[in-house]
Amino acid sequence: MSNKTGTLHSHLYDYLLSVSLRAPEPLTQLRQETAQHPYGHMQISPDQGQFMALLVKLMGAKKILEIGTFTGYSALWMALALPDDGTLITCDIREEAREYGPSYWLAAGVADKIDLRIAPALDTLDSLLMTGQANTFDFAFIDADKTNYHHYCEKCLKLLRPGGLMVIDNVLWGGAVAALEKTDPETMALRALNQALHQDPRIELSMLPIADGLTLVLKRS
Repeated sequence: MSNKTGTLHSHLYDYLLSVSLRAPEPLTQLRQETAQHPYGHMQISPDQGQFMALLVKLMGAKKILEIGTFTGYSALWMALALPDDGTLITCDIREEAREYGPSYWLAAGVADKIDLRIAPALDTLDSLLMTGQANTFDFAFIDADKTNYHHYCEKCLKLLRPGGLMVIDNVLWGGAVAALEKTDPETMALRALNQALHQDPRIELSMLPIADGLTLVLKRS
């Protein structure tokens, strides 16, 4: 929902990027092209992408699952952080996802690490579970239709190994989750998820005010 971290004043956010962001050219080009998309605001912020890439490296992750490809910008950040034998499965329901990311993934030298699955994400997750891939993923990123977030989280928890990390985007939803008068399905789903995760004994978590809110969920042993 946000392609920048909105909790900072613009001049301070620009400064943050100027002294922190290290984006290879394919990432910069894909970000610029996505900005021209009618739904370009859905792209994750560059500081969020770099943060997730750092998490991937810190964990030594080799197997990543992404729910919501869009133009492939977040997938590219994470794939660049993978080792040579790493893999990333990214799920989207729209054929449009093939029109953006793959050429940039190729230019960045990581196309062979990324497996794009065009299908309802829940079907893809069920297929992974049915083929014995429970407890095998190191990292999962969820950034798709909000009303299915609970289902995505439950299936990703099954697919993550103990000690694996799940990152959930848009958990603050532009502040709507804290505005009780907001009762649209997306806001209600996110509000319910946030409450459920807070009480979930299977995980450790931290919610961060990066971009539109980012929750880190660590699967306990």
